Amino acid sequence: MTNTELKTLGILSENLGTSIGNSWFATGPHIASISPTNGKHIANVATTTRKEYENVIAEAEQAKLLWRDVPAPKRGEIVRQLGDKLRELKPVLGKLVSYEMGKSYQEGLGEVQEMIDICDFAVGLSRQLYGNTIHSERPNHRMYDQYHPLGIVGIITAFNFPVAVWSWNAALALVCGNVLVWKPSEKTPLCAIACQKIIGDILKNNNLPEGISNLVTGAAEVGRWVADDIHIPLVSATGSTAMGKQVATVVAQRLGKSLLELGGNNAIIVTPSADLKMTIIGAVFGAVGTAGQRCTSTRRLIVHDSIYDTVKKSLIDAYSQLTIGDPLDSKNHMGPLIDTQAVRNYSEALQKITEQGGKICVQGEVLSGKGYESGCYVRPVIAEVDNHYAIVQQETFAPILYLIKYSGDVSNAIAIQNDVKQGLSSAIMSNNLRETELFLSHNGSDCGIANVNIGTSGAEIGGAFGGEKETGGGRESGSDAWKVYMRRQTNTINYSSSLPLAQGIKFNF
Repeated sequence: MTNTELKTLGILSENLGTSIGNSWFATGPHIASISPTNGKHIANVATTTRKEYENVIAEAEQAKLLWRDVPAPKRGEIVRQLGDKLRELKPVLGKLVSYEMGKSYQEGLGEVQEMIDICDFAVGLSRQLYGNTIHSERPNHRMYDQYHPLGIVGIITAFNFPVAVWSWNAALALVCGNVLVWKPSEKTPLCAIACQKIIGDILKNNNLPEGISNLVTGAAEVGRWVADDIHIPLVSATGSTAMGKQVATVVAQRLGKSLLELGGNNAIIVTPSADLKMTIIGAVFGAVGTAGQRCTSTRRLIVHDSIYDTVKKSLIDAYSQLTIGDPLDSKNHMGPLIDTQAVRNYSEALQKITEQGGKICVQGEVLSGKGYESGCYVRPVIAEVDNHYAIVQQETFAPILYLIKYSGDVSNAIAIQNDVKQGLSSAIMSNNLRETELFLSHNGSDCGIANVNIGTSGAEIGGAFGGEKETGGGRESGSDAWKVYMRRQTNTINYSSSLPLAQGIKFNF
């Protein structure tokens, strides 16, 4: 990525770190942003000090008083401007996502497109923040419910979607009348800084308080400040289940609200009636897209024994055609893992597969040599396992696909799919109506996302995104997910000249 492109996004300044709008502070210790594509240093970012954090919260507290009084459609206009600016900067911001995180350039562009899409959704939503009218049991009374802004929304994001997940929360929170405090992953801070600069300019151009959008940077300690802050009614956190449990505990202790998007252990069920060409496409993309570092990545392929050998052979053939290398080169299907710690986790998982009785049928390795100097490139793996293996039960953020055989009817496959602690995304490949309807019924998939004849990976912003069990139960993006960013209030109006009590109670003087 060129210096000119980095300058376009405003991220070659030495003054990068904590931000209130487009006012930047850099007094804390620095962390380096290193590209996993080539191991090169991109820029240094100052971490947020406790004093800077307190200043951010003070500014956000003031900004929320003004922002909540702005009519919702006018708040939507600010989000519309954000979407338009993202359209303009999509090529260069998508490239930064690819370069700093390691996903393919096409995936980087797709991530920015998700930001644009959620802005469009939120603009329309700004005119639809409706409540319900409710019939009262008392004569000449009217009841209704309505929604009010919460105030400050804390957003903690992970490295794998360094800009899209922020936008899912930010666009909705803003039109709902809230202000933002964003703590991004310390592994992808420049993507966050680029987004903060974009929205900071928009706030300035519209003469709005800078404290409407804020950025705090650093490691887990800064995230704990956000989780433990009584000034932040809602904390939306995306990351590992272990991280989510810590956030949930801290937020719950102060009786705050949390929106959690955590681990996945996603499966595709392949039945005898499946279209095998579609199945292979969905499984391969789900397993190796983003180098297996999506929360919706396909981890398990549960295949009927009558077609198991055919599916296995087709997968092995497809994997032999994969190219691995620089994600900015469109001929490559897969880029690097995020860092060398992720590579160690990958290597340890491969060892555990064989120790626990699994058979690796597409061998993995850490790649070296020209083009792989960062040490973050690995070869994707296919392993034959049983679902109960400990390594299969946990989520390994790497391109490892587990093949699991089932026999009998589809209910056996559904039982295997559900027999993990996570419950994010799921899919079935079948042309049998009875199988697909069972999969979507209350006796079917226990995941927050259940797909038919598409894979587990990826989601449209129009539907609510999230999962059950150890995935955390949160919902972001579309449908009525906006309600979590607001406080609900029930109102009763008496327009009579008397005061009848509920449930017919008499209390006369």
